[in-house]
Order: sequence, then structure tokens, then C-alpha cells
Amino acid sequence: MAVLAASGLTNAEIATRLFVTTSTIEFHLSRVFRKLGITSRRQIGSRLGATGPGA
Repeated sequence: MAVLAASGLTNAEIATRLFVTTSTIEFHLSRVFRKLGITSRRQIGSRLGATGPGA
């Protein structure tokens, strides 16, 4: 999901692709933001590249 957000998709587009609600995406992305220590979607790609998706 974080990779999809980093690629520029909106929460609604991600929700449609994953067959979940937009609020589910918002909930999980907020947890991703906290875990990675970021405040913007633009930072996701660089953090995932630096730490790897499994970190």
C-alpha cells in the first residue's frame, strides 16, 4: 500500500485496487507515516528505498 501511495495514487485509487474502503487506506497510511517518521506522501518513496519495505 505504501508503494502505491509513493507512486502517486490517491487513497481512493489505492482502495479500489485493494478492494477496501478509503478509510482503511487512511488508517494504515497514518500508521506507515508514524512508523517511518514522515509527514508527507512525498517522503514515502525515499524512506522505503532507504529502509526497504520489510524494515
